[in-house]
Amino acid sequence: MMYEFLSNNADDLIQRCIDKVNKRPQRNASREQLRTGIPMFLEQLTKTLYAEENIDTAAAIAISGASGGERKDASEMGATAAAHGAALLALDYTVDQVVHDYGDLCQAITDLAVERDAPFPADEFRTLNRCLDNAIASAVTEFSFQRDCAISDRYASETNERLGFLMHELRNSLSVATMAVAAMEVGQLSISGATGALLKRGHAAMQRLINLSLEDVRAEGAAAGPKGIFSLADFIH
Repeated sequence: MMYEFLSNNADDLIQRCIDKVNKRPQRNASREQLRTGIPMFLEQLTKTLYAEENIDTAAAIAISGASGGERKDASEMGATAAAHGAALLALDYTVDQVVHDYGDLCQAITDLAVERDAPFPADEFRTLNRCLDNAIASAVTEFSFQRDCAISDRYASETNERLGFLMHELRNSLSVATMAVAAMEVGQLSISGATGALLKRGHAAMQRLINLSLEDVRAEGAAAGPKGIFSLADFIH
């Protein structure tokens, strides 16, 4: 039975995965990563196979989720995989590295089974594939969600920074123009004099800042492209 094979060879399989991880460039996994990622998945896979061997379908689904991720309730495996995906994002890894982490275990199981001449029934391989599918989907979903949130936060921060700079410069130019007007009123100065020139420079600076901001808005709108509903089938075709 695969669950017995996995249970008896867990340490060997985990070490093989660690070796594969260490061979990949820029994938120096922390101890926490190695503890909550693949080892936890292997334990949950073993529990799932045991539950299915004992015809406890409800327990198997609660641990690893239904085929195709149809079950709406979060499974143990999905929660662990999501945490793993989020942790990888925090270490600046890419989505393909998230997928490779789970692919390593599948390859390690296959390699060790061949070495030990341990054939498994087709239904156990289907369970393995289902668990990998659900775990990868959960990890990638959380990874993508956290990445999108980080990008959104960074964009909002950059937008606020640009807006703050614009307001600061506009305030400076407006302050210059206001003081120039006040000085002209008090001294009954001519608009054609030096103070009048200062007033004009303040207005010109404000106009320049506004024009530049409008150009940035138009450029971002053009880069975003038109938005609308379209046929996904046509797009894929």
